[in-house]
Amino acid sequence: MHTDKSKYWLGAIGVYLCLSAALGFLLTGCGRYSDFTLPQLSGGTPVSFRFVAEAEPVITRDSFHDALNPSVAGSVNLYSVFDGQWHTALATSEDHVHWKKEGVVLRADPGSYIAANGSVVQFASQFWYWYETGTKDRLAISLARSPNARAWRKEPRPVLEKGPVGSWESVAVADPYAIRVGEYFYLYYLGQDRAVRQRLGLARSTDGIHWEKNLANPILEMEDEEAGLGEPAVWQYQGFYWMLYTVRDFAENRYLRLAHSTDGVHWTRLPQQFRGTQPWNAKVICDPTVVVDGERILVWFGGGDVASPDENLHGQIGFATLAK
Repeated sequence: MHTDKSKYWLGAIGVYLCLSAALGFLLTGCGRYSDFTLPQLSGGTPVSFRFVAEAEPVITRDSFHDALNPSVAGSVNLYSVFDGQWHTALATSEDHVHWKKEGVVLRADPGSYIAANGSVVQFASQFWYWYETGTKDRLAISLARSPNARAWRKEPRPVLEKGPVGSWESVAVADPYAIRVGEYFYLYYLGQDRAVRQRLGLARSTDGIHWEKNLANPILEMEDEEAGLGEPAVWQYQGFYWMLYTVRDFAENRYLRLAHSTDGVHWTRLPQQFRGTQPWNAKVICDPTVVVDGERILVWFGGGDVASPDENLHGQIGFATLAK
């Protein structure tokens, strides 16, 4: 009897310790998640936009397979170029239309697929650039900072990584788009699960390095005719947060859609679909970045004439306005 009781109590203590360890792990993990919104906006009657694009690209691919994913802050445009790996290149402009190419400024590490597809914010006398890193089947989001957009200091580790097994972002996180509102950076991004579903999520940070993900993620789901969502661009205008994002169909064609929100988390989608109208962007319009210039909404975007999920689109960069 004494031996049996000893076994019983030893077993009970073991179960307790295991449960305590598991609970501690869960509580620690939950520290990376939070229930939050962006500052509430007034709302009202949303405006209706038309996508008015220039006929020709404003940044061509030249010797690269692709030039895509522009990100604009001030006179700087950090865009992505593909030559078997994805790198970040720099172009500068005084009028937002005519761009001077200055070459690759951030290269993918050896053995890595990418150091590109990023989002730049000008803050505290620096350019902050969140970008994709990793291998093709294991993408994460990293941060680099620069005083001049040419020489970059990288954080040693990714700042936002995939979620736990079984989650909506269990395979990869990608397509970062950062904005600064109040004391926070907010990062909209793509998450992919094992079923290759691509949806949109949100995280926030006070320092750009340590992020908490939103408990409401994913904040934007696919509709029945959509094979995936990605590449969100978010801005404020006339009482709303607006999002211009990429939709991928089941034939790998891509186009842009709009949504609006008063809190940055709960979104109302609009029915418009913005598609390419020129030979160079006949199959793909993607990768928007947006700058509000007074009453003008300026948009740079990627376009291609090949329907492909990731590269070799013959990608080039176009310019448009969202006109009321």
